[in-house]
Amino acid sequence: MMPIYLDCNATTPVDPEVRDYYIRFLSEDYGNEGSRTHAYGARAKQLVQKARDHVAAVVGAKRDEILFTSGATESNNLALLGLLETGRKLGRRHIVTTSIEHKAVHEPCAYLEKQGFEVTRLDVGMSGVVSLDALRDALRPDTHLVSVMHVNNETGIVQPIEGVAEILASHSAFFHTDAAQGFGKDLNQLQHPRIDLISVSGHKIFAPKGVGALVVRRRGYQRIPMQPLMFGGGQERGLRPGTLPVGLIAALGLAAEIAIRDAQKRHERCRKIRQAALNALGELHPKLTGNQDLVMDHVLNLAFPGLDSEALIVALKDLVAISNGSACTSNSYTPSHVLTAMGMNEDEANSCIRMSWCHMTPDVDWPVVVKTIQTLLQ
Repeated sequence: MMPIYLDCNATTPVDPEVRDYYIRFLSEDYGNEGSRTHAYGARAKQLVQKARDHVAAVVGAKRDEILFTSGATESNNLALLGLLETGRKLGRRHIVTTSIEHKAVHEPCAYLEKQGFEVTRLDVGMSGVVSLDALRDALRPDTHLVSVMHVNNETGIVQPIEGVAEILASHSAFFHTDAAQGFGKDLNQLQHPRIDLISVSGHKIFAPKGVGALVVRRRGYQRIPMQPLMFGGGQERGLRPGTLPVGLIAALGLAAEIAIRDAQKRHERCRKIRQAALNALGELHPKLTGNQDLVMDHVLNLAFPGLDSEALIVALKDLVAISNGSACTSNSYTPSHVLTAMGMNEDEANSCIRMSWCHMTPDVDWPVVVKTIQTLLQ
């Protein structure tokens, strides 16, 4: 028997409806979207355009504002590095981001620093939430780009994206958000028209791995002046060359459509699991991470003081599959940069575990989980 999977922030299972739809592209609709001379290519193009519409609908964008990528990491890199030359030409070399960003934003920002840009990283404090006042104070006339994540991957805390957008209403800086964890789950904030760039990852919303999107909104009638990072074809308006993976794109489109259709049902199931977890674990008096009023229904980051997270993960491995941070840095034994940015010391950060589930997660035997943890606390 496999343990119950509680690591959906690392990757979600593929929705059965999406899986069945994707499989047909391996044997039937396998045409190249760029082939304009026959019905197979025309069919592929039609399905890609349909997927654009579904992804766009989640954020209130238009079909031609959706670029398909391999995932949020590529989207983040394209968003941040694709604006490098524009920043140089305009003489705007200041970037504002946060200290809790995913490595896929943190490392491109570090690269931009090497290219002569100045990066201001906003702290969050114990709440885990970016301060809008701090953002307002950090803005300068030469601020070129602001990148604030939508939902933190480790804590599940929703950041004030709408507030950031309102502050930037009177500023010319481009606004990017890494929405890998919140796209299709928190449906309201990403609709704000002042958000210029939105990074999306398929395998966080029950589509297969290997596909994502970058939403690139126009400003009025003007497209954002981005440069490609790769060359070799005219696909995706010349910004992301290469043959489009039609099956993966179609699967992402269906996953986006279902995210809207089943939003209420999914939220109710996730809230039920969260309440059951809190009720059971409450007797052990865990320390919850960050402002719980802003945490997504499917995430729980907590610690049992004095208990190392690695020991806890091993003790529970036959019951539940959990993590102690981002999957992208799971090979590193250094404390989470997110948790240390929230003011934790090394021991506190190393005590935290993350449980993340979804609407497909079966009921967990929480009393057995509690009993196992109790043996470690004695």
